[in-house]
Amino acid sequence: MKIRYSNLDNVTNKQSIMQVYKWMKKKKKMSRSYYIQHHSDIDKHFLRENNSKTTITWIGHSTFLIQMGKTNIITDPVYANTMGIRKRLTKPGIPFTELPPIDIVLISHAHYDHLDFPTIKRIGRNAQYLLPIGLKSLFERKQYHHSTELAWWDSKRLNGIEFTFVPAQHWTRRTLFDTNTSHWGGWIMKNGASGETVYFAGDSGYFKGFELIGKRFTIDYALLPIGAYEPVSIMKIAHMCPEEAVKSFIDLKAASFIPMHYGTFKLADDTPEEALLRLKAEWKRQKLDEAELKILLLGETLIL
Repeated sequence: MKIRYSNLDNVTNKQSIMQVYKWMKKKKKMSRSYYIQHHSDIDKHFLRENNSKTTITWIGHSTFLIQMGKTNIITDPVYANTMGIRKRLTKPGIPFTELPPIDIVLISHAHYDHLDFPTIKRIGRNAQYLLPIGLKSLFERKQYHHSTELAWWDSKRLNGIEFTFVPAQHWTRRTLFDTNTSHWGGWIMKNGASGETVYFAGDSGYFKGFELIGKRFTIDYALLPIGAYEPVSIMKIAHMCPEEAVKSFIDLKAASFIPMHYGTFKLADDTPEEALLRLKAEWKRQKLDEAELKILLLGETLIL
Protein backbone atom coordinates (compact mmCIF):
# COMPACT_ATOMS: atom_id res chain seq x y z
CA MET A 1 0.00 0.00 0.00
CA LYS A 2 1.29 3.44 -0.92
CA ILE A 3 2.24 5.87 1.84
CA ARG A 4 0.01 8.95 1.94
CA TYR A 5 1.64 12.08 3.35
CA SER A 6 -0.14 14.73 5.39
CA ASN A 7 0.13 18.23 6.81
CA LEU A 8 1.01 19.25 10.34
CA ASP A 9 -2.06 18.66 12.53
CA ASN A 10 -3.44 16.54 9.66
CA VAL A 11 -5.15 19.55 8.07
CA THR A 12 -6.63 18.42 4.74
CA ASN A 13 -7.46 20.25 1.52
CA LYS A 14 -10.46 18.12 0.56
CA GLN A 15 -13.13 19.89 -1.44
CA SER A 16 -16.35 18.37 -2.71
CA ILE A 17 -16.68 17.87 -6.45
CA MET A 18 -19.73 20.15 -6.34
CA GLN A 19 -17.75 22.99 -4.70
CA VAL A 20 -15.04 22.82 -7.33
CA TYR A 21 -17.59 22.49 -10.16
CA LYS A 22 -19.53 25.55 -9.02
CA TRP A 23 -16.32 27.58 -8.82
CA MET A 24 -15.08 26.47 -12.25
CA LYS A 25 -18.47 27.24 -13.78
CA LYS A 26 -18.44 30.87 -12.61
CA LYS A 27 -14.67 31.36 -12.58
CA LYS A 28 -13.76 34.95 -13.28
CA LYS A 29 -11.81 35.92 -16.37
CA MET A 30 -8.51 37.60 -15.66
CA SER A 31 -8.10 41.14 -16.89
CA ARG A 32 -5.41 41.39 -19.55
CA SER A 33 -4.67 45.02 -18.69
CA TYR A 34 -1.92 44.24 -16.16
CA TYR A 35 1.18 42.11 -16.55
CA ILE A 36 4.30 41.65 -14.46
CA GLN A 37 6.99 43.58 -16.30
CA HIS A 38 10.38 42.26 -17.39
CA HIS A 39 13.43 44.00 -16.01
CA SER A 40 14.86 46.45 -18.52
CA ASP A 41 18.52 45.67 -17.84
CA ILE A 42 19.04 41.90 -17.60
CA ASP A 43 22.76 41.09 -17.46
CA LYS A 44 22.76 37.55 -18.84
CA HIS A 45 26.54 37.58 -19.26
CA PHE A 46 26.99 38.31 -15.55
CA LEU A 47 24.74 35.39 -14.59
CA ARG A 48 26.61 33.01 -16.85
CA GLU A 49 30.04 34.11 -15.64
CA ASN A 50 29.32 34.80 -11.97
CA ASN A 51 31.23 32.56 -9.56
CA SER A 52 31.62 34.84 -6.56
CA LYS A 53 28.40 36.75 -5.85
CA THR A 54 25.30 35.31 -4.19
CA THR A 55 22.31 36.21 -6.35
CA ILE A 56 18.57 35.63 -6.59
CA THR A 57 16.87 36.04 -10.00
CA TRP A 58 13.12 35.66 -10.49
CA ILE A 59 12.29 33.74 -13.66
CA GLY A 60 8.55 33.55 -12.96
CA HIS A 61 5.96 31.84 -10.75
CA SER A 62 8.05 29.74 -8.30
CA THR A 63 11.11 29.46 -10.53
CA PHE A 64 14.24 31.27 -9.30
CA LEU A 65 17.87 31.06 -10.32
CA ILE A 66 19.89 31.22 -7.11
CA GLN A 67 23.68 31.46 -7.32
CA MET A 68 25.46 30.59 -4.12
CA GLY A 69 29.00 29.42 -3.43
CA LYS A 70 29.84 29.06 -7.15
CA THR A 71 26.76 26.82 -7.50
CA ASN A 72 23.80 27.45 -9.82
CA ILE A 73 20.53 26.39 -8.19
CA ILE A 74 17.08 26.49 -9.78
CA THR A 75 13.81 26.14 -7.85
CA ASP A 76 10.69 24.43 -9.23
CA PRO A 77 11.81 24.94 -12.85
CA VAL A 78 8.82 25.50 -15.14
CA TYR A 79 9.38 26.91 -18.62
CA ALA A 80 6.10 25.51 -19.98
CA ASN A 81 4.08 27.80 -22.25
CA THR A 82 0.81 26.34 -21.00
CA MET A 83 -0.50 24.90 -17.75
CA GLY A 84 -3.28 22.55 -18.75
CA ILE A 85 -5.43 24.71 -21.04
CA ARG A 86 -4.11 27.96 -19.56
CA LYS A 87 -1.49 29.89 -21.50
CA ARG A 88 1.45 31.43 -19.70
CA LEU A 89 0.71 35.10 -19.02
CA THR A 90 4.31 36.29 -19.34
CA LYS A 91 7.49 34.95 -20.85
CA PRO A 92 10.14 33.64 -18.43
CA GLY A 93 12.39 36.34 -17.01
CA ILE A 94 15.49 34.62 -18.40
CA PRO A 95 15.24 32.57 -21.62
CA PHE A 96 16.24 28.97 -20.96
CA THR A 97 19.11 29.19 -23.44
CA GLU A 98 20.58 32.09 -21.46
CA LEU A 99 20.72 30.23 -18.14
CA PRO A 100 24.10 29.21 -16.75
CA PRO A 101 24.64 25.43 -16.41
CA ILE A 102 22.40 24.23 -13.57
CA ASP A 103 24.10 22.28 -10.79
CA ILE A 104 21.24 21.68 -8.35
CA VAL A 105 17.47 21.53 -8.84
CA LEU A 106 15.12 21.97 -5.88
CA ILE A 107 11.57 20.59 -6.16
CA SER A 108 8.97 21.62 -3.58
CA HIS A 109 6.21 19.21 -4.64
CA ALA A 110 4.78 17.38 -7.63
CA HIS A 111 2.03 19.70 -8.90
CA TYR A 112 2.52 20.48 -12.58
CA ASP A 113 3.11 24.19 -12.02
CA HIS A 114 6.11 23.25 -9.85
CA LEU A 115 7.40 20.08 -11.52
CA ASP A 116 7.54 20.21 -15.32
CA PHE A 117 9.40 17.28 -16.87
CA PRO A 118 9.88 18.91 -20.29
CA THR A 119 11.87 21.61 -18.46
CA ILE A 120 13.68 18.96 -16.39
CA LYS A 121 14.63 17.22 -19.64
CA ARG A 122 16.24 20.44 -20.90
CA ILE A 123 18.23 20.80 -17.67
CA GLY A 124 19.53 17.27 -18.12
CA ARG A 125 20.58 14.24 -16.13
CA ASN A 126 23.87 15.61 -14.80
CA ALA A 127 22.28 18.05 -12.36
CA GLN A 128 21.64 17.02 -8.76
CA TYR A 129 17.91 16.82 -7.96
CA LEU A 130 16.76 17.35 -4.38
CA LEU A 131 13.23 16.05 -3.90
CA PRO A 132 10.49 15.63 -1.31
CA ILE A 133 10.23 12.12 0.08
CA GLY A 134 8.13 9.91 -2.21
CA LEU A 135 9.28 11.47 -5.51
CA LYS A 136 12.54 9.63 -6.12
CA SER A 137 10.86 6.59 -7.70
CA LEU A 138 9.26 8.83 -10.37
CA PHE A 139 12.64 10.40 -11.18
CA GLU A 140 14.28 6.98 -11.30
CA ARG A 141 11.67 5.71 -13.76
CA LYS A 142 12.51 8.67 -15.97
CA GLN A 143 16.24 7.85 -15.69
CA TYR A 144 17.23 10.77 -13.46
CA HIS A 145 19.58 8.93 -11.14
CA HIS A 146 21.30 11.91 -9.51
CA SER A 147 18.39 12.47 -7.15
CA THR A 148 18.00 12.51 -3.39
CA GLU A 149 14.72 12.63 -1.50
CA LEU A 150 14.41 14.21 1.92
CA ALA A 151 11.77 14.15 4.63
CA TRP A 152 10.86 17.26 6.63
CA TRP A 153 13.85 18.63 8.58
CA ASP A 154 16.32 16.36 6.75
CA SER A 155 19.47 18.05 5.41
CA LYS A 156 22.00 17.36 2.69
CA ARG A 157 25.26 19.21 2.08
CA LEU A 158 26.33 19.83 -1.51
CA ASN A 159 29.10 22.15 -2.76
CA GLY A 160 29.45 23.71 0.67
CA ILE A 161 25.74 24.54 0.90
CA GLU A 162 23.42 22.93 3.45
CA PHE A 163 19.97 22.19 2.03
CA THR A 164 17.19 21.45 4.51
CA PHE A 165 13.69 20.34 3.50
CA VAL A 166 11.14 22.06 5.74
CA PRO A 167 7.36 21.74 6.17
CA ALA A 168 4.66 23.48 4.14
CA GLN A 169 0.88 23.22 4.28
CA HIS A 170 -0.29 21.93 0.93
CA TRP A 171 -1.08 18.72 -0.97
CA THR A 172 -0.08 17.13 -4.27
CA ARG A 173 -1.27 15.00 -7.18
CA ARG A 174 -0.19 14.27 -10.75
CA THR A 175 -2.68 11.54 -11.64
CA LEU A 176 -6.03 10.28 -10.34
CA PHE A 177 -4.26 7.63 -8.28
CA ASP A 178 -1.26 9.31 -6.64
CA THR A 179 -2.81 11.96 -4.39
CA ASN A 180 -0.35 12.80 -1.57
CA THR A 181 1.92 9.83 -2.32
CA SER A 182 4.87 12.23 -2.16
CA HIS A 183 5.38 15.06 0.30
CA TRP A 184 5.55 18.83 -0.11
CA GLY A 185 7.64 21.50 1.54
CA GLY A 186 10.14 24.32 1.21
CA TRP A 187 13.92 24.51 1.12
CA ILE A 188 16.43 26.29 3.34
CA MET A 189 19.75 27.03 1.63
CA LYS A 190 22.62 28.00 3.92
CA ASN A 191 25.92 29.07 2.41
CA GLY A 192 28.61 27.40 4.48
CA ALA A 193 31.22 29.99 3.53
CA SER A 194 29.31 33.21 4.23
CA GLY A 195 26.40 32.01 6.34
CA GLU A 196 23.81 33.62 4.03
CA THR A 197 20.50 31.80 4.32
CA VAL A 198 17.72 31.78 1.71
CA TYR A 199 14.33 30.18 2.31
CA PHE A 200 12.26 29.05 -0.67
CA ALA A 201 8.79 28.26 0.66
CA GLY A 202 7.44 26.35 -2.35
CA ASP A 203 3.64 26.46 -2.12
CA SER A 204 1.80 26.74 1.18
CA GLY A 205 -1.19 27.92 3.12
CA TYR A 206 -0.58 29.83 6.31
CA PHE A 207 0.28 27.49 9.21
CA LYS A 208 2.25 27.21 12.43
CA GLY A 209 5.19 25.74 10.54
CA PHE A 210 6.49 29.20 9.63
CA GLU A 211 7.06 29.95 13.29
CA LEU A 212 8.82 26.59 13.74
CA ILE A 213 11.08 27.30 10.76
CA GLY A 214 11.86 30.78 12.09
CA LYS A 215 12.96 29.30 15.41
CA ARG A 216 15.38 26.87 13.74
CA PHE A 217 16.96 29.14 11.15
CA THR A 218 18.14 32.73 10.83
CA ILE A 219 16.74 33.64 7.41
CA ASP A 220 18.12 36.47 5.31
CA TYR A 221 15.74 36.19 2.35
CA ALA A 222 12.31 34.53 2.42
CA LEU A 223 10.78 33.68 -0.98
CA LEU A 224 7.06 33.43 -0.19
CA PRO A 225 3.94 32.78 -2.32
CA ILE A 226 1.26 35.48 -2.52
CA GLY A 227 -1.05 34.25 -5.32
CA ALA A 228 -3.84 31.74 -6.10
CA TYR A 229 -5.84 32.56 -2.96
CA GLU A 230 -9.35 33.25 -4.36
CA PRO A 231 -11.94 31.90 -3.74
CA VAL A 232 -10.95 31.49 -0.10
CA SER A 233 -13.42 28.63 0.39
CA ILE A 234 -11.43 26.54 -2.11
CA MET A 235 -7.88 27.85 -1.69
CA LYS A 236 -7.32 28.75 1.96
CA ILE A 237 -5.71 25.51 3.19
CA ALA A 238 -3.21 25.30 0.33
CA HIS A 239 -2.49 28.94 -0.59
CA MET A 240 -1.84 32.14 1.36
CA CYS A 241 -3.42 35.47 0.61
CA PRO A 242 -1.00 38.45 0.66
CA GLU A 243 -1.94 39.37 4.24
CA GLU A 244 -1.17 35.83 5.41
CA ALA A 245 2.12 35.90 3.51
CA VAL A 246 3.13 39.01 5.48
CA LYS A 247 2.11 37.24 8.69
CA SER A 248 4.28 34.27 7.73
CA PHE A 249 7.21 36.64 7.10
CA ILE A 250 6.80 38.05 10.59
CA ASP A 251 6.63 34.51 12.05
CA LEU A 252 9.83 33.59 10.21
CA LYS A 253 11.65 36.66 11.58
CA ALA A 254 13.36 36.91 8.19
CA ALA A 255 15.33 39.97 7.10
CA SER A 256 13.77 40.40 3.63
CA PHE A 257 10.68 39.20 1.75
CA ILE A 258 10.61 38.32 -1.98
CA PRO A 259 7.08 37.55 -3.29
CA MET A 260 6.46 34.76 -5.82
CA HIS A 261 3.73 32.42 -7.14
CA TYR A 262 1.75 35.14 -8.93
CA GLY A 263 1.47 36.66 -12.37
CA THR A 264 2.61 33.69 -14.49
CA PHE A 265 -0.36 31.33 -14.70
CA LYS A 266 -4.09 31.90 -14.17
CA LEU A 267 -4.59 29.43 -11.32
CA ALA A 268 -7.39 31.13 -9.38
CA ASP A 269 -9.66 34.19 -9.36
CA ASP A 270 -7.15 36.70 -7.99
CA THR A 271 -4.99 38.86 -10.24
CA PRO A 272 -1.30 39.79 -9.98
CA GLU A 273 -2.16 43.48 -9.64
CA GLU A 274 -4.54 42.76 -6.77
CA ALA A 275 -2.01 40.50 -5.04
CA LEU A 276 0.69 43.18 -5.13
CA LEU A 277 -1.65 45.96 -4.01
CA ARG A 278 -2.81 43.92 -1.04
CA LEU A 279 0.77 42.94 -0.20
CA LYS A 280 1.93 46.57 -0.18
CA ALA A 281 -1.10 47.70 1.83
CA GLU A 282 -0.54 45.05 4.49
CA TRP A 283 3.18 45.83 4.62
CA LYS A 284 2.31 49.45 5.31
CA ARG A 285 -0.39 48.53 7.85
CA GLN A 286 2.11 46.41 9.77
CA LYS A 287 4.57 49.34 9.68
CA LEU A 288 7.34 47.15 8.27
CA ASP A 289 10.52 48.57 6.77
CA GLU A 290 9.93 49.31 3.06
CA ALA A 291 13.54 48.30 2.31
CA GLU A 292 12.81 44.75 3.49
CA LEU A 293 10.18 44.14 0.78
CA LYS A 294 11.95 43.15 -2.44
CA ILE A 295 9.40 42.99 -5.27
CA LEU A 296 11.36 41.72 -8.26
CA LEU A 297 10.53 42.20 -11.91
CA LEU A 298 10.85 39.18 -14.20
CA GLY A 299 14.52 38.59 -14.90
CA GLU A 300 15.61 40.97 -12.17
CA THR A 301 18.68 39.91 -10.17
CA LEU A 302 19.14 40.73 -6.51
CA ILE A 303 22.80 40.61 -5.48
CA LEU A 304 23.11 39.72 -1.83
